[in-house]
Amino acid sequence: MDVNQPLTLLGGLTAAQFMKRHWQKKPLLVRQAIPGLKPLLSRSELFALASQDGVESRLIARTDEWTFRKGPLTRRALPPLTQPDWTLLVQGVDLHDERVHALLQQFRFVPDARLDDVMISYASPGGGVGPHFDSYDVFLIQVHGQRRWRIGQQKDLSLVEGLPLKILSNFTPQEEYVLDPGDMLYLPPRWAHDGVAVGECMTYSVGFRQPSRGEVARELLERLAEEATDMVGDAPYRDPGQAATTNPAEVPAAMRDFARDALSRALQDPDLLAMLMGEWLTEPKPDVWFEPAAQGVHANTGVSLDRRTRMMYDEHHVFINGEGFAASGRDAQAMRLLADQRALDQRAVQKLSHAAQELLAQWIEAGWVHRAE
Repeated sequence: MDVNQPLTLLGGLTAAQFMKRHWQKKPLLVRQAIPGLKPLLSRSELFALASQDGVESRLIARTDEWTFRKGPLTRRALPPLTQPDWTLLVQGVDLHDERVHALLQQFRFVPDARLDDVMISYASPGGGVGPHFDSYDVFLIQVHGQRRWRIGQQKDLSLVEGLPLKILSNFTPQEEYVLDPGDMLYLPPRWAHDGVAVGECMTYSVGFRQPSRGEVARELLERLAEEATDMVGDAPYRDPGQAATTNPAEVPAAMRDFARDALSRALQDPDLLAMLMGEWLTEPKPDVWFEPAAQGVHANTGVSLDRRTRMMYDEHHVFINGEGFAASGRDAQAMRLLADQRALDQRAVQKLSHAAQELLAQWIEAGWVHRAE
């Protein structure tokens, strides 16, 4: 992607300009960001998806009070279309539909390590989820009907107590927009917003991962624990200089130093930390599954990544679906190209070493990669 080319998606801004001016800083409203946009899934297709096991869906409704229900949700579990004030949310639709996956690719001017998924919201007239804030960036794309958005940057983020939803107790909007099909609203993290359907409507939300420092530490330390013995060895704690003690319950300072040294040794390998980080970032979501294929790699065909495959790289490694590989030379260049473009043409496949083609064949057999027809 040319990050210096003006994009209709961003209202004529280049990706570089958008990231500098708006990303994590201030909202952006784009009228007709995707001209002529129509629902990629029909209402019935979305309802059918919400009824499936392995698809995250939620039903939110408001009559006298807010109600919340998790899926799977059969059609009978959903209110009548004529009933106002209810919303169906279906998460990760890009994992289940190639058309929605293609839409997500338009936002890859943000690193894949941050890109999460596309959620589709179907709402009957008046439907919404109440005024709230997200801890991540989001692009809200109107696809069908209209939705009225009220937004504000407020310091008071206190929530109404006793509700099944996180609804702001003192929402004070500063701006209001009605979005038509093709319009898009970008909101940085923690911008309060409230979207209400004006008639029946569908909205697509492109969301991003924003892991906390604690989450990163927990994930890496858990993975590090699996490698700890190989990294630091299993030499036992020794204390030949330990004197007799009159305070037997006190933890010896030497033992604390021993523990500190063991942890330091485990953390000091930057290559291992980079490997663990990449494996975590490409780990498929729990409900993701692949269809194994009995296809080998042929030099007369190109290949493409399955829409569910997460593939990334750093200076010394290539990561795919939770697995990491050391990579260098021409093969590394080709694998990085595969990760960036999500495809390799016939010529690039032909140039791969035998070992790289064998690895690619394993990925094809696992269903992570597909041969081009």
